[in-house]
Parts: sequence; structure tokens; C-alpha cells
Amino acid sequence: MGLLDFLSGEYIEALDWVEQTGELAIRYPMEGRQIRNGAQLTVREGQTALFHNEGQLADAFEAGMYSLETSNLPLLTALMHWDRGFASPFRSDVYFFSTKDQVGLKWGTAQPITVRDKDYGALRVRAFGTYSFRIESVPVFAVRVMGTLDRMTVADIEAQLRGAIGSALASALGGENIAFVDLAGDQAALSQRLLAAVQPAFGQWGLTCTSFFVQSVSLPEEVQAHMDKASAMRVVGNVEDYARFQAAAAPAADAQGDDPFVQIDKLHRLFVAGAISQADYDAKKAALLARIA
Repeated sequence: MGLLDFLSGEYIEALDWVEQTGELAIRYPMEGRQIRNGAQLTVREGQTALFHNEGQLADAFEAGMYSLETSNLPLLTALMHWDRGFASPFRSDVYFFSTKDQVGLKWGTAQPITVRDKDYGALRVRAFGTYSFRIESVPVFAVRVMGTLDRMTVADIEAQLRGAIGSALASALGGENIAFVDLAGDQAALSQRLLAAVQPAFGQWGLTCTSFFVQSVSLPEEVQAHMDKASAMRVVGNVEDYARFQAAAAPAADAQGDDPFVQIDKLHRLFVAGAISQADYDAKKAALLARIA
């Protein structure tokens, strides 16, 4: 390496960042180098660049191309006490942040959440779905999450976000007094309610939850089996009550000369409901048809 190559390597002439999928932020690698006066800064769409000086937040740049001069760095100029501007290279920590939506992330209840069902009392439910988020406030995220790290990815904070979602869900659903069938039946409305519930937790880290979808709400298998059995017993009870009513009403209907076609229709509904057998249905239908003849 020649002397000119060595000297040019000491100074940064251009700064930019092409982020990879899942990356949230990086600290630009200085490696002992300094930024030359007039160096070019490129900030792409969906990015923000932030300058630090000795731990203090300085100038922020949204999407665009900039020449790093005193006029473009008012806060850093004040921190550096560049009363008359600067002509020599300077040193500063430069961070790039991705403000794009991070989509297709999955959430789920690590433990069942206890809800008060208005029909069955306390029930323990599980749920899972997807969500998206993005960095909303770069300064808050820089201070409270990024800190002095060199790199931050979605994977680095996913567990923290899922924990926040779980706590928000427990608070939002634990205070409800709604039937489980209604809770599981209108997942669009439930998704909107839970989106609002998780926002405060995301906001404390400078993030915003841009979408939140509930894909499934379920009960433990043994509880679901019990509910299915109870529902089946209620259906059987209703069928039996209907059959007894029809049996009691039949003599009176016959006495009043009820229309055989009406009787056949009632008989068919009993058969469909499972209250009478195929043989009984066929025999009684034949008798009614004989009356018509």
C-alpha cells in the first residue's frame, strides 16, 4: 500500500448503509478513521442517520444525500464548539436506523391466559398470530434499545417484544367478561382490540406496532372436549323435548283433522333431528300417505 493510499484510508469520504433483511440499526464502522469535511452522506428511503458526540445525540438525517459541512451539522457544531466552522476531519459516532416495517413476525401465548367466560366461568385460553412493527422514534430507540451496541436486529429483540405482547394480552383479556365463542368468533375485532393493547409497551422503546392479527384462539383439549360434550347433550335434550311435544300434540292434531301434508313435514323434521328411526319414519309416512289416498 502506497503512502497516498494509506492517508486516504484514514478519512471517510462517503457514508451509507444497505441493510439486510431483519437488520434494525448499525453503528457505522469507523475503525479509527475520521470524517473528512464535505464527505457525502447517503440516507436511503426507510432509513434515518443519527450522529453522536461523546454519548450525546446530535444531528439526524432523513432520506436524501448530504454534504457534511457545518451548515448541515448544527447540533454537532455546537457540541464540538466549531465557532467558525471546521475545515479539518472530525470524529463522530454515526448510526444508521431502518424505519421500514418489519413484517410477518409471529407471536403466541407461552402460557394459557385465564379469562372470565360469562357462560362457563374461568377458562384458560391460548392464542397465536402475526404482527409487524417499525421504529417510530429513532432517538428513543437509540437511547433505550440500541445504546452502544454495534448492531441490532429483529432477532435481538423478538423475545422482548413477545413478552410484552403476552403481558398486554393477559391484561386485555383477563379483565373481559365475554363468552369464549364470541371471543373466538370475531377475530378481526379481537385483533384490533389487542393491537391497541400492545401499543404502549412498544411505544416505550420507540417502536410502533403497525399490524396485529389473531389467527387462532383455543382452549386446552380436555376443556374443549367437555364443552363439546355439554353442547351435544343440550342438543339431544332439545330434540327429546321436541319429540315429546310432538307425541303429545299428535292426538289433538288428529282430532282436529290436521292436514296430512303438515304431519309429514313434522315427521320429516323429527327424522332429520334424529328423534325417530328410519323404520318409524317410513311406517308413519306410509300411514299418512294412505290417509291422503
